[in-house]
Amino acid sequence: MQYKRILLKLSGEALMGEKQYGIDPKRLKEYAEEIGSVIEKGVEVAIVIGGGNIFRGLAGASSGMDRVQADHMGMLATVINGLALQSALEDEGIETRLQSAIKINEVAEPFIRRRAVRHLEKGRVVIFGGGTGNPYFTTDSAAVLRAIEIDANVILKGTRVDGIYTSDPEKNKDATKFDFISFEDVIKKGLKVMDTTAFTLSQENELPIIVFDMNKPGNLLKVVLGENIGTKVNL
Repeated sequence: MQYKRILLKLSGEALMGEKQYGIDPKRLKEYAEEIGSVIEKGVEVAIVIGGGNIFRGLAGASSGMDRVQADHMGMLATVINGLALQSALEDEGIETRLQSAIKINEVAEPFIRRRAVRHLEKGRVVIFGGGTGNPYFTTDSAAVLRAIEIDANVILKGTRVDGIYTSDPEKNKDATKFDFISFEDVIKKGLKVMDTTAFTLSQENELPIIVFDMNKPGNLLKVVLGENIGTKVNL
């Protein structure tokens, strides 16, 4: 295996599948099967998932809602998605733990770093919900923070495109894809990989990021095996 311990970052929108809102059970099952194929190889998997398919704090704030209140609603949305993914994984026979940065003891463990690492060592998938537990921080920032805390080897950002391009490939057919790119070049070219806080934190801690198409079957396993899938951002 190229990586022993990974942090998989999924957007909330990814769970919508073909729907316009909410959670698509078919997409959940597909993701659970993909994650299961990696677990079978002995890779330790932690997951951070967004909540944009249910509620996005920034969007609420732009509509006049108090930003702190809106962000807390977004955090709760990530817990809902975490519960859904947990259920799908357990349907596949995969042992999981859901940890939340905000206290919801009836449905999730509180985030405790040592406990999370122990779960991973025992082969359990650990899903981190509730973002960082603080308003004004995105789930990208939560993903990088948790990856650093659990000493993950890499952040795998699963998206609907197959890597990082010179411009949006869904809008510009002439956009070209990078197989490898440095943190410095991402900044110079003004490419959008993660929000600035998350990206800078990853760069400072020398934590590589791989952006890949999570919706193509087998891609997650190929990335973990070290195949040239997606775009790798490194020093």
